[in-house]
Amino acid sequence: MNLSGSLPRPGGLTTAMPAHGLDKIKFATDAPTWGRALALYENGKITNFKSDKVGYSATVHGGHQYHVFVSAHRYDEGSCNCYLGQKDTLCKHMVAVALYAMKGGDPLNDKEKQLFKDVKAVTAAMSGAMRYIKPYNGPSRIWFAYQGSLRQGCNRLSVIISELPVSEQTTELLIKLLLRLDDKLSRGGVDDSDGTVGGFIEETVHALEQYAKLDPACTKAFRLLGDRETCFGWEEPLLKLTRNNPKTTIFGASDGSYGGR
Repeated sequence: MNLSGSLPRPGGLTTAMPAHGLDKIKFATDAPTWGRALALYENGKITNFKSDKVGYSATVHGGHQYHVFVSAHRYDEGSCNCYLGQKDTLCKHMVAVALYAMKGGDPLNDKEKQLFKDVKAVTAAMSGAMRYIKPYNGPSRIWFAYQGSLRQGCNRLSVIISELPVSEQTTELLIKLLLRLDDKLSRGGVDDSDGTVGGFIEETVHALEQYAKLDPACTKAFRLLGDRETCFGWEEPLLKLTRNNPKTTIFGASDGSYGGR
């Protein structure tokens, strides 16, 4: 998603596009909050919308009038005088204003309304696909069928990844997935003679490099590779990006800490 450019506003006002994309909002918001925020947006409950370089403010009409501010850099940073907002908890009013900042009051299409699967669902789907990438311990006559199983597992993973948004959270999921695959190749008895799994890892690393170009914050998730030596050095291009990003600090897993946020 292109996060640059400008967005027209009612009354001819134009501001910078918010750094939080629609995909990020959908991926990190639970279904009930997303549904209520979408209803507020679609029913015209957002008024007095204003924006500047810092963020966006508006009045949201619900059971009461709520005064909402959302940061231009992170949609989950801001304030609302509702019950949840006063407890520093992300509320439907903040999500609704973030939506308005993205869409300017224009209607969402069906694809935009559809909420991404939550992290647990994505992780479960990945685990299901990983079952096809299993150790080879059978006779030679089943080797071709075994390679077919590896291809099916990688194809299933590719489909899952293709539906994910570009975000730091997605990047962390993919790094953990690659480390699991690397462990299967180095110690798990997977026979990747055809290079199916290795090819999938390389393709995913390339996708992560593109993630970093679209959203530099994604490089923060590369911290997980800080002290890892993988089976064919696929981590090096990603670590190189962290060295080129002064805002990202890599620590080894020995102390369990990380920086950059």
